[in-house]
Amino acid sequence: MAFVLDASVTMAWCFKSEQSTYTEAVLDRLATESAIVPAIWPLEVVNVLLVAERRKVLSSASAEAFLETLSELPIAISWFNWPNGAEILLLRGRSTGLTAYDAAYLELAVRLGYPLATRDRKLQAAAEQLGVALVES
Repeated sequence: MAFVLDASVTMAWCFKSEQSTYTEAVLDRLATESAIVPAIWPLEVVNVLLVAERRKVLSSASAEAFLETLSELPIAISWFNWPNGAEILLLRGRSTGLTAYDAAYLELAVRLGYPLATRDRKLQAAAEQLGVALVES
């Protein structure tokens, strides 16, 4: 079964200090399952890499290698439908208190009926509130 993958899990794969049993279990699932992400995901991934490079936490070669690794995983991007999608995210953000970015992950999981893989506690709580299953480790 497919699942929605958020950037908090994805980026933990890049930094050993952020890795956990949960994030590694989600990565292992990609051997037999696929993930789907909202259109904001690539921007979040690249932004974290840029910030890590600027802070000298990650080399440019490591950032590029991480992007290459991600490109080999079965991750599909769900593109945004303007303007209806914006209205839906606005309502979802209002009702849950989430940012538009996190609301995009939640809305995708709701729309597709897929479980959500996230480390974000507020996003987890909003998912549970809406009856969205969370990916377990």
